[in-house]
Amino acid sequence: MEQHVHREHEGEALTHAAQETLKRSGEQWTAMRESVFTALAGFDRPASAYDVAESVSNLQGRRVAANSVYRILDLFVQSNLARRVESENAYIANAHPDCLHDCIFLVCDVCGRTTHIDDDVVTQDVRAAAWKAGFTPKRPVIEVRGICADCT
Repeated sequence: MEQHVHREHEGEALTHAAQETLKRSGEQWTAMRESVFTALAGFDRPASAYDVAESVSNLQGRRVAANSVYRILDLFVQSNLARRVESENAYIANAHPDCLHDCIFLVCDVCGRTTHIDDDVVTQDVRAAAWKAGFTPKRPVIEVRGICADCT
C-alpha cells in the first residue's frame, strides 16, 4: 500500500502554513479568518460551523454568526486549509494545507474522533472507477465508520 508522504504542521507552524497557502490561492488572511482557523484547529474532533462560531464568539467577547463562519469554512475547504467530514456535517483543520491530495477519514462512532489517512492508490482507484463509469470526479470523499483503538 503506497502512502503519501507529507509534513504535518502543528500550532503556530500550522497557522503559518495555512496563511501562506491561502495567500498563494489569491485570498487574504484576515483577522476573522485567522480566528476561525485557530478555533477549528483547536478542536480534537470534527467541529460544526456552530461549534466554531461559539468558540470564536467566546474568544472575541462578541457574537459571531454561524453564516459568516460557514462562508469562511467553505473558503478553507476550497483552499485546502480544512476538510469537510461529510457524514458529520463538520470540519477539521488540514494539518498539511500545503499538500493537495484526497483523504480517507476514519470516524469513530463512540468518541467522534476523526483521523485522516492518505493512500494515493485507493483514491486513484476510486477516481479511475469514476472515469470508467463516464463520470468526471471532482473530489472523492471516503469515510470509514467504526471504532478507534482508544475506544475498542
